Parts: sequence; structure tokens; C-alpha cells
Amino acid sequence: MVLEGPNHRAGDFVERCQPNWDVVRVEDAARGLALLQSEHFDGFYADTQDQAICARGEHLLQAERVLDVLPDGVAVVSPDLKVTWANTTFEKWCTGPVVGRGFYDVLGSPGLLGPDYCPFHTALAGKAISTRLRCHDNRYLELHITPVPAADGRHVTQLISLCRDVTAEAQKQQKLDALHQAGSQLAALDPNQLAEMSMEERVELLKLNIRKLTHDLLRYDVIKICLLDPRTGRLEPLLHGGMKPGAAERVFYARAEGNGITGFVAATGKSYLCPDTTTDPLYVEGAEGARSSLTVPLIAQDQVIGTFNVESPKLNAFGEEDVKFAEIFCRDVASALYTLQLLTAEKRSATSQSVEAISRAVALPVDDILTAATAVLDRYVGHDAEMADKLRKILAGARSIKQLIQKLGEDMTATSTPTRPEEVAHPGLKGQRILVADNDERVRLSAHNILGRFGCVVETARDGQEALTMAKLSNYDAILADIRLPDLGGYDAYHRLREAQPKARVVLMTAYGYDASHSIVRARQEGLRCVLYKPFRVDQLLDALENPRRDGQNGKCEP
Repeated sequence: MVLEGPNHRAGDFVERCQPNWDVVRVEDAARGLALLQSEHFDGFYADTQDQAICARGEHLLQAERVLDVLPDGVAVVSPDLKVTWANTTFEKWCTGPVVGRGFYDVLGSPGLLGPDYCPFHTALAGKAISTRLRCHDNRYLELHITPVPAADGRHVTQLISLCRDVTAEAQKQQKLDALHQAGSQLAALDPNQLAEMSMEERVELLKLNIRKLTHDLLRYDVIKICLLDPRTGRLEPLLHGGMKPGAAERVFYARAEGNGITGFVAATGKSYLCPDTTTDPLYVEGAEGARSSLTVPLIAQDQVIGTFNVESPKLNAFGEEDVKFAEIFCRDVASALYTLQLLTAEKRSATSQSVEAISRAVALPVDDILTAATAVLDRYVGHDAEMADKLRKILAGARSIKQLIQKLGEDMTATSTPTRPEEVAHPGLKGQRILVADNDERVRLSAHNILGRFGCVVETARDGQEALTMAKLSNYDAILADIRLPDLGGYDAYHRLREAQPKARVVLMTAYGYDASHSIVRARQEGLRCVLYKPFRVDQLLDALENPRRDGQNGKCEP
């Protein structure tokens, strides 16, 4: 091989050699080096007096030293896709010698992931191109190919390939994709399967999926998930694994102080990384021998609904990347839990509406049966024991119809959702027997609808005689009577109802601001403590039934 500069000063030497040797003349030092690596030569000649050759050689050596220390792999490729030169980094990724072999062969026939699936063909057309490769050792390379044109620019003489190892980035993206895909399937069920499952079964399936994904994708074995009760601030354990028995069931509150890291995260809505449990003042022991922990809030609709906690026996086991993955996973977990809560609420709402619709439909007809049967019973009591006994059975059966409907509604909703807030606020009303006497059907039906929601047993009468008969033969905790019943005035109603039910709380109702007969004033003189003005407000009605000793003005009771 003869390496000469643009002045071709080696011409005389070439003429002397040609009769005996096959002389290969090259002007490019890089091309000459590539030929030396790929082919066999008996000798090499370079005109050291040619300054151009010396300068190129020096530059080439410097460039090679620089390329060898690069973290990226560089290879010079011929138009027939043979490697003519490669730096040290590229050679480390290859199987055996590289010079003279095909580019794809030396990398073990990697898979092309796109976006260009024929990158060298594109580069030979004179266009720089980028694509991604997956090698046999699960290494991912980002490949950039730049064509080097000939002096005349008509064709490509060689291709410079730059390969960057993006394995960590690719695996991270794969993990993110897997998390998103798995997260979207957390609470997803086949419609037919969904219809067959109870709420408890759906919750258990969600918990099972969370456990599996936490272990398979995030590689966490020690976990605890708590759900926040927004009414009490209490963090109820939903699921746990690898925790100490006492720690697994330990209850925290969403408070920044005195409730460990879990309470702090629930209160602030911020993730918390604990690199060393022995020095962190907020840490409360969860797993045996835990040395580090990571706690992330579960956020849905911009509200904290719970916490996700993982622990490790290794010191400083979690980093910022773990925080990021956990937060992504927890967004899907929170979304699944929130969706499940919506489904539960929807089911309860639909069930409650159905039960309430049935209750409304049967309430007044059953009341008609009760009042009619009670009126007949009043005639037979003391005269015909057998007939009276039959009538009592009719009354018991009629009352059991409403009780069964109410009990069915409670059973169908109580297991799926917490107690209603209003029931928590007025627990004393549950089971109270209330008699409502009013000629207006709307008032009687409204009493059923309002008081029935609080667990009251409501019965109604249309006039004073029905009310007195019901009060005479049944027991009530409270009686609400209109002051203008068709057959009885307000004072007489109060007086006679008090005689029939001395222990019952009697409340008078009026739709007018003026009481011409002064029945309310007269009734107050006999102990009336409460008056409701129709249409009454719910809070006033409840107040009258629960607190009978307040002022009677505007629906409030006298002290």
C-alpha cells in the first residue's frame, strides 16, 4: 500500500515497484487504515516528506484516541455494509472481530425497532437517519447514520454510524408502559363478570390485582395501603403484606404530627422518602427490620383518598425514580379505588331509590289498612276476643310489610357503603314510632319520605278520630297533629292525644301564621312545647322530635 498526498510525490517509487508488486495507492489516511485492517498487505509506504500526509496521519491518530474514549460506539461502514473501522466501545458490543464483517452480523443480527427499518438504504441515498436496535443481549442502541459523499458529491463513499446505549432509558419506558397498561386494567372487568360480582368481591379482586402488580412490576414485597375516611380523618387499612401483625392493623389519622409518615403524607398530599428509618423522627415501625421506606398519597379528583407505603430492609433502597414509578402506579390505584367507590355509591343510590319508591307506593295504602283495621278492632275489643285477635294479626301483618321493605333496603345498602351522614348525626331517631295526623295527603306522604330515611316507623291518620283510635290501641314515641283536622280542633287534639298517649311527645302543626281559636296558646298552658309551621323544614322537624324542650316559636321548642 502506498499512502500519498494530493501532490502524488510517490510516483517514482510506485513505478519501480509495479513490475514486482501489486501496488494499491490511497490518498485518504482513514481509507488506508481501513484497508490495512480488512486486507493483507506485504508492505506499506508513506512519503514522510509530504506535509499533507503527516498532518492527516497526526489528525487521524488524535481522532482515533478521542473516539476510543467515547461512551458511544462509532463504526465506519462501507457502501456494501462492511465495517471498515470501529472504536473500542463499539467492539465491546460485538461478537468477535468487526473489521471486514457486516454491520448487522457483528452486532448479532439485532432487531430493528424503527422508525426506519432500512436505515442504511436511506443513508446511501444521501440522507442522515436515526433508528433503534435491540441486540441479542437485550441491549438497546440508538443508531444514527451519516453518509460521507465522494468529492464530486455523486455517490456515498462510506457511512459513519454512531450508536448510543439507551438500554436504561428503554427499560424505564417499558416499565412505564407496563405500569400504565396494568393500571388501566386494575378495576376492569368483563361486563358479564361484573354483573355477577358483589361489591365485596370486586374489592377483593382489586386488592388481588394491586398485590400482584406491586410485586411483579415494582418488585415490592412489603406494602400497606390505607383509605382515608373523609368524615373522621381516619386512615383505614385496606391491604398489607410483609408487615408486623400489630403494624398491619395500626390506624393513623391524616395529621402532619403524631401519626407517622402515613399520617403526614395523607395530611400534606406529598410523597415522602425515608432513606434511613433509624434517624427519621416521623417513621413508625411497620416491617420487621425495615431500614428505608417510601410513602405516596393516593389522589383522585385532586383529593387525598389514601396512602401507599412500601418498606425495605436495605438502607437507602428507594430513589427518585422509585418515587416517580410509585406515583404513576398510585394514580392508577387511586383511580381504580375511586371508580369502585362510585360504582358502590351508584349501586346504593339505585337500591335506595328503588326501596324508597316501593315505600312511597305502599305507605299510604298500608296506613289506610291500619286505620281501618284499628277502627274495627276498637269496636270488638272486650266484646269478641276471637275477632279482635284476628284484627290484631291483620294489623301486625300490615305493619310488617313496611318493616320488611325498610329492612330489605338497609340490608342491601349497609354492606356496600358506610352509614349515611344524616344517620350518624341523628342516631336517636332510628326505630322511633311516629304518628302523623293530617288531612293533607302530601303532608302524610312527606312525613313517610323524610322520617323513613332516618329509620323512623311512620304511621298516618286522616282525621282526629283515626288518630285517637290509633293512639288508643298502639304505642308511639311522638305524635304530630295538625291544628285543623276535619273533626277535631287543635287544642282538643292535643288534649285527647296526651290522654291516650301520656308518654308520647305531642307536636302541633299549622300551615297558617294566625290561630283564630287560640288552640296553640291553650295547649301551651297544658304543656305543649313544640309547634311546627308547614311546610316544615327537615332540620326543624328533626329538632322537634329529638329536643322537645325548646321554644315553640317558628318550629323551635321551649326550654
